Amino acid sequence: MPPTRVVLITGCSSGIGAATALRLHRAGHLVYASARRVDELAGLAAAGIATLHLDVTDEASMQAVVKRIAEERGRIDALVNNAGYGVIGALEEVPPAAVRSQFETNVFGAVRLIQLVLPGMRAAGWGRIVNLSSVLGQVAVPGSAVYGASKYALEGVSDALRVEVARFGVHVSLIEPGPVRTAFAARATAELPGDSAAYEDFRDRLADWFAAVYGPARPNPLGRFTVDSEAVAAAVDRAIRARRPRARYPVGLPARGLSLLRRMLPGRLLDGFVRAQFPAP
Repeated sequence: MPPTRVVLITGCSSGIGAATALRLHRAGHLVYASARRVDELAGLAAAGIATLHLDVTDEASMQAVVKRIAEERGRIDALVNNAGYGVIGALEEVPPAAVRSQFETNVFGAVRLIQLVLPGMRAAGWGRIVNLSSVLGQVAVPGSAVYGASKYALEGVSDALRVEVARFGVHVSLIEPGPVRTAFAARATAELPGDSAAYEDFRDRLADWFAAVYGPARPNPLGRFTVDSEAVAAAVDRAIRARRPRARYPVGLPARGLSLLRRMLPGRLLDGFVRAQFPAP
């Protein structure tokens, strides 16, 4: 396999996607950075990175991007499924349309892109599929039912796929960050769904908790262990470079700690820990 690899990354308008595109580009790879709005990729384009319009909820858009890269480069060596966002709020109050939209972007788009790039990877006998999950794909907490469910689904897809395609020389890895210093939290809590009096206090405390973890002051103890986007990009880089990539790359102390607790504690004790550390109704 040549050291220069052709890499398609989704969701590169900011945060983890942008940091990953820059890191892989500086490592010498041929990076295609994509997003729904190409104007938000101007900084990456100025750095010499190829940028593309890609809407992971649109079949024609996904097919067009994969076809273009294959025509220009002859192959796609690595797919980084980073596009995603978070629906936060009490499950009872999340509109069904918001649940469907969450899965369309975080799960169905990733699955379809995998289906589109796999034939080429199988033919080449080499490939890397890197799916951006979250520690919430290991331990879901109050307020994250919908977002966490989408990441649990992506974990299940990755675990099954890893075995299905191993014999073809294709490796599948999950990146599982804890809190990351991006605009994710601000966007997720900008308009918490619902107006029921039963959850009014929970909505307020949920917004305050996110601000305490992700805000500039970060007074919450968990906030002291947030990582930056570059740390996540470094994990993606390792998953692509490794001769034998790991199945999972937790990023940050909270991700490693919560994943360990998930495996060690019985359900009732884990629930007690979650109630003590996270806001709940």
